[in-house]
Amino acid sequence: MKDLIMTRRTFLKTTGFVIAITLTPFGPKIINASEKKDIEKFQPTVWYEITPDNRVTIYFGNSEMGQGSMTSQPMIIADELEADWKLVTIKQKGSDDAFRNPILRAQITVASASIRGFYDVLRKAGAAGRVMLVKAASDLWKVPEEECFAKLSTVIHKKSGKKITYGKLVPYASKLPVPENPPLKDEKEFRYMGKSIRRVDIPDKVEGKAIFGLDVEVPNMLYAVVAHPPAYNAKPLLYDEKAAMAIKGVKKVLKIPQGIAVLADDFYSAYKGVEALNVKWDEGSHPHMDSPYVEKYFMECLDKPGVVAKNEGDIQRALSEAKSVYEAIYYVPHISHALMEPINITVHFQKDKCEIWAPTQSQTGTRMAASRVLGIPPEKIHVNTTFLGCGLGRKAMTDYVIEACEIAKQVDRPIKLVWTREDDIKRDWFRAATCQRIKAALDGAGNVIGWHHKVVCTSILRFYNPAAIKNGVDYFCLWGIVDSPPPPVFSSTVYEFPNFYVEQYLSELPIPAAPWRSVQNAPNAFVVECFIDELAHFVKKDPIEFRMHLLRNNPRARAVLEAVKEMAGWGRKLPKGKGIGIAQHSCFGTYVAQVAEISVDEKTGSIRVEKVCCAVDCGPCVNPQNAVSQIEGAIVLGVSTALKEEIVFEKGGVKSSNFDDYRIIRMSEVPEIKVKILDSKEKIGGIGEPGVTPVAPAIANAFFNATGVRIRRLPLSPKVVLEALKKK
Repeated sequence: MKDLIMTRRTFLKTTGFVIAITLTPFGPKIINASEKKDIEKFQPTVWYEITPDNRVTIYFGNSEMGQGSMTSQPMIIADELEADWKLVTIKQKGSDDAFRNPILRAQITVASASIRGFYDVLRKAGAAGRVMLVKAASDLWKVPEEECFAKLSTVIHKKSGKKITYGKLVPYASKLPVPENPPLKDEKEFRYMGKSIRRVDIPDKVEGKAIFGLDVEVPNMLYAVVAHPPAYNAKPLLYDEKAAMAIKGVKKVLKIPQGIAVLADDFYSAYKGVEALNVKWDEGSHPHMDSPYVEKYFMECLDKPGVVAKNEGDIQRALSEAKSVYEAIYYVPHISHALMEPINITVHFQKDKCEIWAPTQSQTGTRMAASRVLGIPPEKIHVNTTFLGCGLGRKAMTDYVIEACEIAKQVDRPIKLVWTREDDIKRDWFRAATCQRIKAALDGAGNVIGWHHKVVCTSILRFYNPAAIKNGVDYFCLWGIVDSPPPPVFSSTVYEFPNFYVEQYLSELPIPAAPWRSVQNAPNAFVVECFIDELAHFVKKDPIEFRMHLLRNNPRARAVLEAVKEMAGWGRKLPKGKGIGIAQHSCFGTYVAQVAEISVDEKTGSIRVEKVCCAVDCGPCVNPQNAVSQIEGAIVLGVSTALKEEIVFEKGGVKSSNFDDYRIIRMSEVPEIKVKILDSKEKIGGIGEPGVTPVAPAIANAFFNATGVRIRRLPLSPKVVLEALKKK
């Protein structure tokens, strides 16, 4: 990565005492934006500034989609800076390469990396400012630095009791060099970190003041709605442009690669214009593809040769020498992101520059995609980040950016592309479906001596970054089983097997997939944790004790299991029709174990999840209440996907269309949830995604506990449950 140069215009915009961090080939570096010699060398990332009125403005470069990092990141800076939280203002920043995540090397909000990626960097940035302000005060008072300390946006001289605010120190501190390695606070000195602080984004959301993508209004803007093909790779044969143009408010009809766009003065006119087009499509590339076809295809692919992703020991020898071999096949269908705020984006393209307003998770990806379509450099494109009405990974994709830019380059006005709920579900890039077969080799004592795992999956990388597929393996699809080659995301299985073999086969169907909350950790955890439970019962061992043995060298995984065992009162006998199940998983540096307690109505096939207990080790916890909220939300989502969610295909496309036929959990179905965040000195982990991963297997294992019947497929819908119970 080459060094970047700060522009004169940007330099002149900086005022007051400005601390910046820039990514260099050797890692993040803190600089003082007033240090001209450094400014001339780097384009800084400006994280905060202190102005003479004693206000501290902290800039947030990630996307806030409900995960709370808009509060937690500033908490880290304010703590180390020793700023008075009451004097802190937080402002959302738009696209700026300086906000690239040190782990991900892009301005992007994914992989539960908003805190774990910036934790060390932000602490260092805050600490540097505190040290410089103390130094400025000691110089001003002509007293030793050791006799001064910072407290709540003020520097105090211990002996005399003199005080001076940060604001008054701005002209002095801004001239000082920035310490390269400022001393960080001891954990005991934390003022904000480790304490629950209310999220700063909530008041405006409650009062309706928050600006989401759908709220954006730009002068002279046209609304765009697109008629999309109903089947994959279908092409338009006929459409009635004249009828669409006859709709009041419709201004233009455009043919674009993604379909046919209708532009109008308002959304409703554009929507009615699309209806009036009455497009006739051809049958697409897979006219016979429906849901049974997809599932059958995945099952058949289990017997096709794949690519080896991991091969430790000698799995064939382990299988041949085993006392017994236990085998099972699981299937997890495609599911939708089902976002509360459907896809939308506003684009204003003007010859050599472009301004975008988007509820995006990827400012870097948005700029790159727009650059390719519009033919201008990314530096000429600015992305204004709005609040997101949910993301779950979907809004890190850029298909809708490309679609909007295809329209914008044919129009001399700003355009706002809006997808309907039906567009959003039918055109989704789904959580990848997967079919998996595991063979476990067991010795005479019931120990696992070999693990043979075949994974058939819809490729995620194939659709947006094929170059990232390594030797034919899409590691995104194996997270939770096998980690990616460097950089690691800490998403391997935590179990130890002396002989461990994993093979992958990627689907060739045209169904697109994208990261979903936890990427493939959740479906893979369902398969692995259900199978582990099966093995435990096969060898007649308690499921938790069986796991403990496999995790004997992993104290963090054991600790969350022990904690949740106590929380749930594991081992108690439940009345008929009720069951209890355990599952654990680790990803993004965080360990989670859950126990689900359910009741089953064997007449209707309905499952009610009554309670979920969850123990979490995420390392240092910046904002405990927010962490608990993230886990609670993840569990609700996990219950929804475990019991209800599945995309239905027909005639080569998607049949599911809205919340009447794509069912999600209702408020009345939310279980009681208990969360315990363990004290931990380990390296900080992510919190947004790990909580969703053990939910489905814990419920499925509880179902077995209640009925004695195994279900190896999601969702655990009444239809699936009744079919399974018939075989009892």
